[in-house]
Amino acid sequence: MNLIKKDFPLLSSSPLIYLDNAATTHKPESVIEAMNNFYRTGYATVHRGIYRLSEQATHQFEHVRSQVAHFINADPHEIIFTQGATQGINFIATAWALKRLNSGDEIVLTELEHHANLLPWQQVAQQTGATLRFIPILNDGTLDLTNLSTIITERTKLVSMVHVSNALGTHNDTAPIIKQARAVGAHVLLDAAQSVAHQKLDVRKLDVDFLVFSGHKLLGPTGIGVLYIRTALQQEVPPYHYGGGMVFHANYTHATWLKAPACYEAGTPPSAEVIGLGAALDYIEKNIDFDEQQRHEALLCSTIIKELETIPAIRILGPREMLRTRGHMVSFTLKGWHPHDVGAYLDQHGIAVRTGHYCAQPLATKLGIPQGSIRLSFYAYNSVQDVDSCIEVLKKLVT
Repeated sequence: MNLIKKDFPLLSSSPLIYLDNAATTHKPESVIEAMNNFYRTGYATVHRGIYRLSEQATHQFEHVRSQVAHFINADPHEIIFTQGATQGINFIATAWALKRLNSGDEIVLTELEHHANLLPWQQVAQQTGATLRFIPILNDGTLDLTNLSTIITERTKLVSMVHVSNALGTHNDTAPIIKQARAVGAHVLLDAAQSVAHQKLDVRKLDVDFLVFSGHKLLGPTGIGVLYIRTALQQEVPPYHYGGGMVFHANYTHATWLKAPACYEAGTPPSAEVIGLGAALDYIEKNIDFDEQQRHEALLCSTIIKELETIPAIRILGPREMLRTRGHMVSFTLKGWHPHDVGAYLDQHGIAVRTGHYCAQPLATKLGIPQGSIRLSFYAYNSVQDVDSCIEVLKKLVT
């Protein structure tokens, strides 16, 4: 699959070995060109003008909404464009949870959460009197699901969980968690930021009420994300912010809103970014087979794990067997070395990796690695040669 590397200008024009795809992916030429062309030949405000250029821009914009809906098996009116996954979670925390939760209610998270799916719920708990509870992890970094019925109870109003851990690469088994949530009448939010670029998502099969992801991890631009709100829940979710474009009727003292999704997208929308996201989805549809991609990325994980296991000073984090078969990242520590120093050394050899706690500081503390770790994360344009080069440099460092 690494033959697609030629489609990515930055990667094909430099010797860079880019292994930080869990943070963000690079952009194919088609995405860059789509945004450039929109600015050059098709730019106009959407949903506002009745002139031809505005109507064309609006058609493009809404076509992408339909693309996204098809991509995750939703209806177009269930797709709300946001700045990213973080804003999507804050949207639900502010517009839904703050208005519906009370003292004695509970929010269930996992111990794998990114700060984006932890801090908003901390604020909700502090402001409403609700309590946070956590599904714990086992030693291998997978979730301990043995006591779900004592964690997700009649007090639980929301389960908000990561689909794939950005720190360990753990693929969470969401089915039993969601089943227990449904049994007690709780709603479910899924943070799909790390899964959306690597596997086919289906919100109907997942049976979630809310789902979020960011475009920049999906070959698209920054500044654009998606929040899915199930139709049946939209009546419980008032607008998150207010302004132009969402109004059905307004006078000096009162206003009423348009139907979803317009009521959730006040202000001038990120039109060019939406166009870029649509181009990214076009590229994926034409060039990426998720099953083939998963096998390719798992091969890279398996190769790197095999080599890292030969270095005694290295501690591999996360569920190795799962990563060998389904993973797209591997995190590790190197005894005697600060992760940042390892990352800087690799950078000197043209290899870009992520180091630190990856905005999952409580998890790093629980794992006994307060300084964090080194993460190698892959996408379809990476190759076994990238892995071999990284291992070669790492072995030079420890010898």
